[in-house]
Amino acid sequence: MHPRKNLLYIGNKLAVHGKNPTAIDELPIKLEAEGYAVITASSKQNKTFRLLDMAFATVQNRNRVNLVLIDTYSTQNFYYAVIVAALCRFFKLPYMPILHGGNLPSRLKKSKRLSKALFGKALMNIAPSKFMMGQFQNAGFQNITYIPNTLKIENYPFQIRTSLTPKLLWVRSFSEIYNPLLALEIVEILKKKGIDASLCMVGPDKDGSMQRCKKIAEELKLPINFTGMMRKEEWMALSKDFDIFISTTNFDNMPVSVMEAMALGLPVISTNVGGMPCLIENGTDGILVPANSPESFVQAIEELCTDPLRVQNITKNARAKMENLDWGKVKHKWINLLGE
Repeated sequence: MHPRKNLLYIGNKLAVHGKNPTAIDELPIKLEAEGYAVITASSKQNKTFRLLDMAFATVQNRNRVNLVLIDTYSTQNFYYAVIVAALCRFFKLPYMPILHGGNLPSRLKKSKRLSKALFGKALMNIAPSKFMMGQFQNAGFQNITYIPNTLKIENYPFQIRTSLTPKLLWVRSFSEIYNPLLALEIVEILKKKGIDASLCMVGPDKDGSMQRCKKIAEELKLPINFTGMMRKEEWMALSKDFDIFISTTNFDNMPVSVMEAMALGLPVISTNVGGMPCLIENGTDGILVPANSPESFVQAIEELCTDPLRVQNITKNARAKMENLDWGKVKHKWINLLGE
């Protein structure tokens, strides 16, 4: 294969420090396999040092690379993208933000001037969900394209569940925007109804939410296991012992953990927020319920547990949908966009 373009990929490469892997931990490896040369930054843990490292990598490689990819989030990390993009424009280096932050639509309103410079002057903005693409188009950005998050489907063994019990699995960072406390309310209601439910919550603490959840779970004597951060292989092995995956988030884009649950054969019940209705067709390949409504979750859980045939239909449809998001199919979109 003849060599393709040289790329610089800027993002939070923190899996080496035990954080959840993000796009920058996986996409560069896939692109290198397709013949691109990819330099990445940054894996510095300290936020200030990470920003300096990202800026330094941009300046240092300005004459070596053809294009800069920038993982773009909606919270504090938004400013990394703003600064790196400003450097790219200064050096006349084309760049493409990859829009990961589930709350980016509100960032467009809150930081209008910065957003206009960052996204408006990009060669292209890459939206991993049709929801995000629509939000940016509504805000007046035309330089946007949709390339979904992908899975390597062969890594996800599909398991059919013939009978279901309310053994619930939750996989996410403990952060207020993902509303982990809602998961506790769901278990509390199930328990009050005399239903033998259990919950396993997998993920690292982001903002102190885990301590709050642990404290409440202890006070209410809820059957909840907190595993902390787990590697993908570990939680996938663990998932075999659970019957239903719940996503309690208040903001979202196209979460990989939900895609993985769909690929593994876990029926997913999620809040109907952000990009979730673009990922899950309610009743066909998952269940969508209103945000902040533990009663709706409980009702959906009870219905699934009494209807194994429906669950098999939902999970088979979900798996088929995830097979269409396999890297082998999606990679052509990246190659078309990045060029030779």
